[in-house]
Amino acid sequence: MDVFQKCLGIAKDPWHTRWICPLLLVADAALTALIVWKVPYTEIDWTAYVQQVSQYLAGERDYTKIHGGTGPLVYPAAHVYIYELLYRITDRGSDIPFAQIIFGILYLMTLAVVMACYRNAKIPPYVFPMLILSKRMHSIFTLRLFNDCFAVFFFFVAIYCYQKRWWIAGSIVYSIGLGVKMSLLLALPSVGIVLLQAIGASVAVGHASLIVLIQVLLSLPFTLHNPQGYLSRAFEFTRQFFFKWTVNWRFVGEETFLSKQFALTLLAAHISLLILFVTTRWLKPSRQSLPAIITSIFNPPSAERQAQISARVTPRFILTTILSANAIGMLCARSLHYQFYSWIVWATPALLWRAGYHPVLQYALWGAQEYAWNVFPSTNFSSMVVVQVLATTVVGVWYGTRKEARETAAAAAEKHQHVE
Repeated sequence: MDVFQKCLGIAKDPWHTRWICPLLLVADAALTALIVWKVPYTEIDWTAYVQQVSQYLAGERDYTKIHGGTGPLVYPAAHVYIYELLYRITDRGSDIPFAQIIFGILYLMTLAVVMACYRNAKIPPYVFPMLILSKRMHSIFTLRLFNDCFAVFFFFVAIYCYQKRWWIAGSIVYSIGLGVKMSLLLALPSVGIVLLQAIGASVAVGHASLIVLIQVLLSLPFTLHNPQGYLSRAFEFTRQFFFKWTVNWRFVGEETFLSKQFALTLLAAHISLLILFVTTRWLKPSRQSLPAIITSIFNPPSAERQAQISARVTPRFILTTILSANAIGMLCARSLHYQFYSWIVWATPALLWRAGYHPVLQYALWGAQEYAWNVFPSTNFSSMVVVQVLATTVVGVWYGTRKEARETAAAAAEKHQHVE
């Protein structure tokens, strides 16, 4: 019984993550190396990326004329630059084993950053094994070589920078990630709310300008030739979705899936959930209503008041807010493909913990999610599980963070006492 209680104490004490995380990383490094060595590579998008980069290197700068085997180039400019580098160091994309090694290293680097974000939020050790057990996640990185891998890396590095209060670095990294894939736009409302409360309206507007400026600079080689063509492809909001590839909404049927009414319903749900979280959860550090926050943009609080609000923007609040915005976006997305699991799998453990679910239920929900994302092709049942777990996560986080005000107040008091 004493041994059991000691193990239970270790599992619940965030202090022990300092030695548990390195052990998990070493174990996952061995597993990742074994996967690269033994499991056959599966071609999906790599060849298309290589074809698109080769056209760019040949001098093509009109985004509407760059195509690959799977279709046109539909990612922002940073994607092109990253895969240009990979193209050069993998013998024009032909040395796939070397590319897999690079992606294996990228996987471990991303995992280390995710663990650091979790540690900053003081998440207990028993949550961390869920970060390394996903079969689909290893596949996305080392066997598929998707560009989501780089975007997710920049996404979590940005979160880490924000947690450490390196605000400018966080915004720069966030914008670079957005330059790889526009999926990072799902987190933009939460990033704005975090910055608005942490550094004040005027400085936050400066960060917004910085994010836009980086996008402009990244896109210059293409926008100088065809700006409309670049924007319509790199940030294509009217993209048509194919029912056969959907992982999440297959159970509604093809007719409903393709209907405009369904798309508008999901958009309305997305906006409604964002408003709900903003007004009832994400503004708690400021202890103000949404109208009051909007007013404060034009009538900023005093320096002392701003410092008090900023102190309540804790690493845990930042992680929860940004990951919950991402989860809301994934729940309300019209179509998720398998590579989108990279945006979900490392967010789910933290959000389920913040929801306050029992550890057994956390692992059960995580297991159900992992099962559903490993069913190929997706079925009515697996797609229903995908949506239900996301919905359970979002609802749970909203309910579980109802005491956030007390937590942020206590953290601010602790920080003030430490300074004194």
